[in-house]
Amino acid sequence: MIVSRTQKAGFSLYAGLVLLVFYFPVFCIIVASLSKRRFFSFPYPQEQITFKWYEDALTSPQVHDFVSVSLRIGVVTALASVTIGFFSALAYARYRWKGRKTFQRLVLLPLFFPQSVLGLALLMWFNFLDVTTSWWTAAIAHTVWIAPITTLIISIQAYGLDESLEEAARDMGATRWQILRKITIPLLLPGMISATCFAVLLSWGNFALSLFTTGADSALPEWLYARMTSGYQPMVPAVGVLNVLFAIILVLVLFGIVKWSTRKSRRATAAAGGH
Repeated sequence: MIVSRTQKAGFSLYAGLVLLVFYFPVFCIIVASLSKRRFFSFPYPQEQITFKWYEDALTSPQVHDFVSVSLRIGVVTALASVTIGFFSALAYARYRWKGRKTFQRLVLLPLFFPQSVLGLALLMWFNFLDVTTSWWTAAIAHTVWIAPITTLIISIQAYGLDESLEEAARDMGATRWQILRKITIPLLLPGMISATCFAVLLSWGNFALSLFTTGADSALPEWLYARMTSGYQPMVPAVGVLNVLFAIILVLVLFGIVKWSTRKSRRATAAAGGH
């Protein structure tokens, strides 16, 4: 297909507009975080540029507390979601059993609930059970919404899993645990790492579910919202920029791990096929 110069220019313009829409808000918070002024304005003179708000964000005990709560929620959510997603993906991607399609629909159903409605429902459920809401109830709420996503990610890898490798190991006398530990998990590891990345990032930035279920243990998105609506100062966008940097670093590290684990699983597959 021959593309004219006009079409190329149109495609480039369209791509540029899309990227502008995606990244202009990030540019705005970077600009706001570097200003000495209390309220956002642009442009501003060079002498108004400061890194004070980043220093305040990195040394603030209050910010440390909120980050600690978000980290605990994110880690527990990721571990629980990936565990649930791993076994759920194997259940409906690898085996045929009565009720399999119904199970698949029920597992994915929470994805279609508005998060505010799901958060309210879980809050009412916790109150009915007389459970005091805290960071771990927020982790449960996040898991309810994120586990279907990790299930989808891992199931993509599970559908492409070569069953003959497990059958060969079974014929050689390997137990189910040995097959799971030495064949199934290594081959599904890239999908599990990707699911972990998504789980941490989705949990880290989740506001609606955290608002309803954290109780006294407020997470970082709640603090950012509270400071934006009352008591704003440029430290708020500075914390937002640090959040973006954390997400970028996490994604880069996990992509590197996925690349490494993919090469490792391919070598393991080739070795098993050679035998």
